[in-house]
Amino acid sequence: MSSRDIAIRAVLIGVGGTVVLDLYAWLLHRIFGMPATNWGLVGRWIGLMPRGHFVQPQLGKADRVPGELAIGWVFHYLIGAGYGLLLVAIWGADWLQRPTVAAPMTLALALLVLPYFAMMPGMGMGMAASRAPKPNVARLKSVAGHSVFGIGMYLTALLATHTG
Repeated sequence: MSSRDIAIRAVLIGVGGTVVLDLYAWLLHRIFGMPATNWGLVGRWIGLMPRGHFVQPQLGKADRVPGELAIGWVFHYLIGAGYGLLLVAIWGADWLQRPTVAAPMTLALALLVLPYFAMMPGMGMGMAASRAPKPNVARLKSVAGHSVFGIGMYLTALLATHTG
């Protein structure tokens, strides 16, 4: 497999994991009424960064950013693609031929450091959602979401090994 093919497959695995995560969030919303991530607010946070605003104590009250919903969704999928690349960079191209669930789960759970210590504080929720209305619920949702994402990357990798 060429380097280009490896990179494409890695990106597709990350995107596949993101799709599985989004289906999970949609099901939780439809069945249990649990609110999904507001990608518009994520887009607002990202969109305010070029103006020098990296931390938003009250993101919901911050100035709206044109296209913030699209920015949030694109960011979400770019992060997923990047995680797929990181997975293959760490575990190697051989993992693509014989995927195991341990690799993407380890990565997905290790990467909780980013929402806990970058996104949540930057979006006004404090370290590891310490200022969220229900901090433990927010933390658990992140763990569950990252776990589903890891499983989604694994399932996408399995599908890729059987189709090409």
